[in-house]
Amino acid sequence: MRARTRLAIGAVSAVAGAALLTGCGDAGSSGTDAPATSASGAGCAPVAGQQLIALQDDKKLQNSDNVIPAVNSKAANPQLIAALDKVSAALDTPKLIQLNKAVNDERKTPKVAAEEFATANNLTAGIAKGPGGQITVGAGNFAESQILGELYRIALTAAGYQVKVQQIGNRELYAPALEKGEIQVVPEYAATMAEFLNTKANGPNAQPVSSPDINTTVTALKAEGDKAGLTFGTPAAAQDQNAFAVTQAFADKYGVRTLSELAAKCSGSATVLGGPPECEQRPFCKPGLEKTYGLSVGKFSSLDQGGPLTKSGLRDGSISVGLIFSSDSAFATS
Repeated sequence: MRARTRLAIGAVSAVAGAALLTGCGDAGSSGTDAPATSASGAGCAPVAGQQLIALQDDKKLQNSDNVIPAVNSKAANPQLIAALDKVSAALDTPKLIQLNKAVNDERKTPKVAAEEFATANNLTAGIAKGPGGQITVGAGNFAESQILGELYRIALTAAGYQVKVQQIGNRELYAPALEKGEIQVVPEYAATMAEFLNTKANGPNAQPVSSPDINTTVTALKAEGDKAGLTFGTPAAAQDQNAFAVTQAFADKYGVRTLSELAAKCSGSATVLGGPPECEQRPFCKPGLEKTYGLSVGKFSSLDQGGPLTKSGLRDGSISVGLIFSSDSAFATS
């Protein structure tokens, strides 16, 4: 199970909210009126195919969940932050997809995948030496977090630290360890971490602080981090957030590349949306698609949170569109 929780956070964050397990979305809605619950048009029947693509979230339903280094403030110094920022500078979403493919599909270890990436992207060039010492990088209990942890290890080693990567489980476990200084660095996701800290400090009904705009989200994240003794580096271009996927064959048949095009061309009875059970209630999933895009579907298929059931449903032609994570290796093109 992944350490992030988009759908769960979506429940806390309400319609503006931000988080991952939000099961569907995070982020600012731009407001068209919600359509009628029944789908009256013809819609777009599923089209089987192996290659999946993510439809562009052109009205910014989801919040900005960019990868960002989180550091215990007592361990932070300019050289350490600069080394971690080198990782951020090297990562965009297509590269993160390929890293996930290397581990999840090609069965490389996170360490090997990270080392190959570091070599290919000249990751350690120009990294300045820091004061040195022992650094423990925490990682969540999913492959992507472990890959990022290994990239941080490589960069920090080049900066003169003695570094180990420790898998710690979910955020509820590693966040307290980071705040206490039991670990010093963790790869995080900007919007999800901002809402985690926000609700921890201000209660489960706190007004959401994250946004589809990464600068707004990071400003809020750093303010929340200050209260918890955490420092954050520069966000990567790479994002891992909720994404609505279709097969390439579906996109080609119906001429859709964006969620706006999906709503305009595919609202109707033949369209089947697949996702986790929570998707029917979460503001960044089915209700968000209805409110922000005006999409109506004929049927909802209860599957899983960006997992094998949803991807299989897309590929075998059981669902038209499904919720998976934007950095999933299923989006890899080679």
